[in-house]
Amino acid sequence: GNDCCPSNFSETPVILTEPYFNFCSIQEAMAEIFFEEYECQSLLRIPAGDLSEYHYRSENRSTQCCLIIDCGYSFTHIAPYIRGKKQKNAIKRIEVGGKLLTNHLKEIISYRQLHVMEETYVMNQVKEDTCFVSMDVMADMAKCKKKYPENDIVRDYILPDFTNLRRGYVHTFDKPPVVEQQKLRMNNERFSVPEVIFHPSDIGINQMGLSEAVRLSIQQCPEDARSELYKNIVVTGGSALFPGFKERLYKDVRADAPDEFDVNITLPENPVTYAWKGGKLISKDPEFYTFVVTKEEYEEEGPNICMERFDS
Repeated sequence: GNDCCPSNFSETPVILTEPYFNFCSIQEAMAEIFFEEYECQSLLRIPAGDLSEYHYRSENRSTQCCLIIDCGYSFTHIAPYIRGKKQKNAIKRIEVGGKLLTNHLKEIISYRQLHVMEETYVMNQVKEDTCFVSMDVMADMAKCKKKYPENDIVRDYILPDFTNLRRGYVHTFDKPPVVEQQKLRMNNERFSVPEVIFHPSDIGINQMGLSEAVRLSIQQCPEDARSELYKNIVVTGGSALFPGFKERLYKDVRADAPDEFDVNITLPENPVTYAWKGGKLISKDPEFYTFVVTKEEYEEEGPNICMERFDS
């Protein structure tokens, strides 16, 4: 409550994000918490992808369609929107998110070098600081078998000791070696971990990769919208920050897409806060109060009004 958010909830509308196809029991519990515990003035429950689409459409007024790729913490969603309406039958979900990538990196490093299974926070930083998306996995794999300087991928990651060093950092081999600090050697792990988003089968997840999911999602949309969808692919979420992510996605989608369609991928300046900024914009929309459920409506009609009003 007031400890972490010093606001008067009874005078404040709240925008609450949720996954696509959320369970009804969870939706009811969320409405109950916000209206009965926090007594908030009004509530808008909406998927983050809807906010990203609103943000993109507000900046590209002439655009009728877009495809939102949300690389989240627990999974990756691919959702097409036509004239502001999401095409529910064409939404795809890949069970790969930032959490799985961090856990996969922990397992690899624990098996090969140092036991880090309890160091989720540090290993998440290692992932963010060192990993990248490869444009040619086999060529990079061959390079990783060589020694520096022929191998320009290998790095040392200096681990924090939380006394003198609060956050780890990448150490390249052209600098003097660091002796006193504990370190990890990052070689093919740097690109094999993010590769799971593009090929989940690499670690035994029997699902399609990202570019295939994009193609299938667009294929399940009306024919006259497909060209526009390929031209307006928007990537959001933390995993989109991997260096090379946008370029690799373009390469793979371009290879899968019909030749007559142009492919364009937009990576926002900050893909992590893109949906949040969409929420900020929607809160200033003149029609905002037609989207929300007020406390009075909730008290009169109960949880059913939320089910009817919100399209998740």
